[in-house]
Amino acid sequence: MISDRWPLVDAATMRGLDRHTIETLGVPGELLMESAGRAVVDAVLALRPRDTPVLVACGSGNNGGDGLVAARHLHALGVPVRVALLVDPNELRGDPAANWSRLVAAGVPWEGGRFRVPEAALVVDAVFGTGLSRPVAGRAAEALERLGQTRGRTVAVDVPSGVCADTGRVLGVAVSADVTVTLGLPKLGLTLEPGRQHAGRIVVARIGIADEAPNLVPRSFMLSRAGAGGLLPARPAAAHKGSFGHVLVVAGSEGKTGAAALAAAGAVRGGAGLVTVACPASLNPILEVKTTEAMTVPVPETDERAFANNAQEAVLALAAERDVVALGPGLGRSLETQSFVRDLAKRVERPLVLDADALVALAEDPAALRARRAATILTPHPGEAARLLGTSASEVNGDRPAWARRLAERTGAVTLLKGAASLVAQPDGELTVTPTGGPALGTGGSGDVLTGLVAALLAQGLPAAPAAALAAYVHGACADRIAARRGRSGLAAQELAEEIPATMEELRTVVARRTETQALALPFPEPR
Repeated sequence: MISDRWPLVDAATMRGLDRHTIETLGVPGELLMESAGRAVVDAVLALRPRDTPVLVACGSGNNGGDGLVAARHLHALGVPVRVALLVDPNELRGDPAANWSRLVAAGVPWEGGRFRVPEAALVVDAVFGTGLSRPVAGRAAEALERLGQTRGRTVAVDVPSGVCADTGRVLGVAVSADVTVTLGLPKLGLTLEPGRQHAGRIVVARIGIADEAPNLVPRSFMLSRAGAGGLLPARPAAAHKGSFGHVLVVAGSEGKTGAAALAAAGAVRGGAGLVTVACPASLNPILEVKTTEAMTVPVPETDERAFANNAQEAVLALAAERDVVALGPGLGRSLETQSFVRDLAKRVERPLVLDADALVALAEDPAALRARRAATILTPHPGEAARLLGTSASEVNGDRPAWARRLAERTGAVTLLKGAASLVAQPDGELTVTPTGGPALGTGGSGDVLTGLVAALLAQGLPAAPAAALAAYVHGACADRIAARRGRSGLAAQELAEEIPATMEELRTVVARRTETQALALPFPEPR
């Protein structure tokens, strides 16, 4: 269990919570809509430069109804506001229809059809809400494109129109907002790219919708900065290197000793007390130079200077005396080495972190990992996940939460799906989103550092899911710190490893300074 996380919901869960609040708890839908509209007004007033006109674009559903409420209150406050209604008023039903009548009675100007967007207007996007599930097309797409042409600013209601609330995908065309006022609970798609970029700054409006209901408990979360800091392993004053675990890195092949060295560096900088690298015998002299802080052990190799199948016994003997095994970086993909990986993964009785070429080797039968008794963590990028799942990287990227969960369920392993907003999925379906990291991580070797970091946290006693979530958070935060100092390109993976201690210390400081009042006022998402 990971504490200090923001619950995230998909569209179906949010609809269920909304229905439970109205039908079971007896809160009128019109009251919820009134509260939502007022929350939008607050965001508009905070963002709007003086004397700027406001255009509120409304669709036919409850999202449009929220916009109608906001327009009525803005008009009452003397703000120059106009409503662009994208449907015939006679098509409105229920609460939106009631609020349309109120808006007309209040004398709020409106227009329909091919509405005009004043060049410098602040736009309120209340066109589509969480219910959108298919690509926007036709007149609706034209309307969203017009909304995007303003030189003013944009406030989106609940989710930017055109963004999938579940996956963050853009469904044809989408509004790009400066601020998104998300209602009740944050939507999962707002934390995932490209939805995260379209959302801008996210404000969570607590309008009275229940957070939970029978059979409707959020299963997705975003790890907060305080939550990450709270997961960091303790460093007692009387501790020594034996107190912080011993990681065995099984990695490297000809031309890829750097991967082994980077994984070892991630483990060392991640706080492991001891690190040993097992490598093909002829590469040992190279890795003895590359990995000054880690021990190295040569094991049997193939003619191609990769792990031989008969290296299993030597590696198993090493693993028996260590706490965690990290397997995969730079192993190569020869048939013999892949056989070595498949057999070793079944036989190792220690917690196991699998990455890179080890994941390729296991693609034949990933479900075989379910037989393992010790903790297992997979750290694939979308291409590796696709290979394990028998699909394509584009399919995985189309719905990263669903595929991460599917891989975790199939293998029985905690799955850290790397990418913009890395995801940690557990076999029971629980999902944690990491808000840190960005394009600076797009460099060779960054994943190897992450593998070592995950292993180090396991070796220090963290359970698999918290270890994976904390490692992803720290890894991304390291890149963010470097990017803030120097820019988002040109990062070298070794720099990530070197940044880990300072990043962890910063997180410890956040926890130390945190008060109960601050805990109740955590922003969403937190600044990187």
